[in-house]
Parts: sequence; C-alpha cells; structure tokens
Amino acid sequence: MSKMPKTMRAAVLTELKAPLRIVELTMPESLGVGQVLVKVHFSGICGSQLGEIDGAKGEDKYLPHLLGHEASGTVLEVGPGVRHVKVGDKVVLHWRKSVGIESPTPVYRWGDRQVNAGWVTTFNEYAIVSENRLTTIPADSDLEVAALFGCAVTTGFGVVENNAKVRIGESVVVFGAGGIGLNIVQAAALVSAYPIVAVDLHDGRLALARQMGATHLINSSKVDARQAILEIVGREGVDAFIDNTGRPPIIEMGYQITKPQGRVTLVGVPRQGSTINIYSLPLHFGKGLSGSHGGEAVPQTDIPRYQKLYGSGRIKLRELITNRYTLDQVNEAIAGMRDGSTAGRCLINLDAMTSS
Repeated sequence: MSKMPKTMRAAVLTELKAPLRIVELTMPESLGVGQVLVKVHFSGICGSQLGEIDGAKGEDKYLPHLLGHEASGTVLEVGPGVRHVKVGDKVVLHWRKSVGIESPTPVYRWGDRQVNAGWVTTFNEYAIVSENRLTTIPADSDLEVAALFGCAVTTGFGVVENNAKVRIGESVVVFGAGGIGLNIVQAAALVSAYPIVAVDLHDGRLALARQMGATHLINSSKVDARQAILEIVGREGVDAFIDNTGRPPIIEMGYQITKPQGRVTLVGVPRQGSTINIYSLPLHFGKGLSGSHGGEAVPQTDIPRYQKLYGSGRIKLRELITNRYTLDQVNEAIAGMRDGSTAGRCLINLDAMTSS
C-alpha cells in the first residue's frame, strides 16, 4: 500500500527577489522509476538558495519551484528499480550525484499550477528524491547533524582535500566564514595547515571560525583585508586562497596575493555577467585558479568517512548549528543569513509543529 501523502506543506519560490511562499501542494499519485519518497526531518539553508532567490544565474525558467539541497530524512517508499535505499532507511539528501538511478524530476501541484522540483528539494515536509541524491546513514545518527553532510561538510572538506589540495604547514585564507567556509576552516585545521586565516564581515562568524580552528581572524569591514593577510602570512604570499563570496574584487585580490605556486579556489559563484581581471602569465608557471563544484565530493564514500570523524570526536558539527526554525519561519531564517546575524548553519525543522 502506498505511503504517498495526498498533500504536503512547502516553501515555494514564485518570483525572483521575493519572499518564499508557504503553501500546500498536491503530491503525485505514485513514484516513477528511480524515485524515492522521503520524510524530510531537518534541512539546511545554503548560500546557493540565496543565489537562486536573487536570480544570480539569470532568468529562472522553472518558476514556481521548490528549493533546498541538504537534509536528513527517512525513506517511506521506493519506486521501480531502486536498490540502494530501502523503506525505513535514514538518509542524507544531497545535490551531488551518488550511486543509483537518476530519476525523472517530480511535479507537484498548487491548485491549477504546476510546481517544479529538481532531483532533490528539502524546504518541504516530504520529498520525491532521485535515488542517486540519497546516501544511507546509521539508524541512530543525529539527524540534525546529518543534514550538514548534504552540502556544508562534504563541500567544505572536499574543497580542502580535492580542490585546494592543502598540504601540512601551508598557509590558507578562507574568505567568507559561512556554513561552508567554517567547514573549510575545520578541514584545513585537520590537515595541519598554518596559518589559517578566516576573513568575514561579521564578528559572530569569525568567533565560530576560531572554534573550528582558525588561527587568525580578520573583519574586512574594519581593516584592509589585503594588508592584514600579508602581515600574517608574509610578503611572499598565501599558499591557498579560498573564496566563498563570488565577488570579483576579492577573487582578483586573492589571485594577486597568492604565491607563484599558490592556488586560488573559487567556491562562491559570481553573479551572471560579472567578470574578473587577472594577469594570466603566472598561470603558465605554476599558479592555480580553479572553480569548485561542491568540493568534487563523492557522497557514497565521503559521507561515511566524515561521519566516522564526527563519531570519534575529531570534528565539530553540532557547534555549527546556531539557529533553528520551523518551515513557517523560513524567510526569517534567510534574512538572518543575509544580515549576518546567523553565525553558523541554520536548520529548518520539518518535524516541528507549524501553524496553519
């Protein structure tokens, strides 16, 4: 017997640069090949969603649509062909592809309107998710922390491990200490980088970066970041500069102050139409400039590795969760990320009682 609910509540993006609308959607009647019905428990909010809301990549032809790409959940039902997850499994929902089928994307209804969704969405009480966007976790997992493995942890650690390839004793600058930036700091500390310089506009985020292993803190709203960085790392420059802002002036500065053999890794995505100006000759002699795509994470192998670190007390994740909201408070949560009042990662509790 199908466990598909007839309706669910969800936060829907109906127009760019506008608050999300909390509405009741009609669910599809059944699952297609490779689709999995998941009860979502906790969803993180990533800077990527702010970019979607703001139209950072340009026109959005899928409006209205659902949002969210990191969460924890429980599998309620599986569609034809699914064999990597089963009913009752606790899972991490993530946007990076993993093993299994890439299913058709679901279509929900809002009255007479079609509401689109990708292979994974998480600002909703239930989700029809593609099998290859799910990774099983132990049944006794902390489901709040598990949500962070969907993006914040896997991206942050992957940036250090796979993109910047930070080595023991190298200097690292992390520009932007949000949810992903804090995990980049933590991963840099794990590999014994030094110094680890966290740069942000907000003192609350910098204080949390210190907890995660940053050795030096710079509030770029109060001092000249370029000068402050070079005073810390030395005039020869930085080994690894990691930008989470997507702002061209910061990217250009990072490129200029890295060593001749240094690496600049771009995590934040610039707005459509923005460009950077660099002197490219150093690229021919060993300087690196590259963009990260989710830290090139491989969920089915990386999530178990990082879970083992968390279980052994080697990394801090619960400390990263600084704010919790209900679905009805999602716009309040987004506002907190924008103004910097949210220091770490905020979670939407999809199990919490919500108003009608």
